[in-house]
Amino acid sequence: MVHTLTSAVAPSSVAPRAHELKIWPTCFSAVAAGSKPFDVRLNDRDFQLGDALLLREYEPESEQYTGRTLERWVSYLMPGGTFGVEQGWCVLGFSEHPPLPAGVHDTRLW
Repeated sequence: MVHTLTSAVAPSSVAPRAHELKIWPTCFSAVAAGSKPFDVRLNDRDFQLGDALLLREYEPESEQYTGRTLERWVSYLMPGGTFGVEQGWCVLGFSEHPPLPAGVHDTRLW
C-alpha cells in the first residue's frame, strides 16, 4: 500500500505537532467506522500536514469525556477562504497512519 500526502496548501516547514481535540459521539462513531475521514474545525491551532490528532469522545450534554479515543493524522488541509469554507476555519482530512518519512514512498521499504 502506498501512502501519499496531498493538500490544498503547500507543505509547511513547521514540524508536525500533536493536538488533543474533543469530538462528539456521533462524529466519533463515524470516524471510527471510516465513513467520516475528515472534520471541519476552527483553525485556532494552525493545523499542518502530518500533525497527530488525539480525538477524545466528548458528551456535550453531560460535559464529560467518555474515555474513548482515536488517533488520526492530518493528511489533507483545506484552509478557510476557499471552496465555501469560512475564513478562520479549515477542513482536515484524516489518515489512520502517520505520514511516511521524507523520501519514502513505498511502505514495503519502511
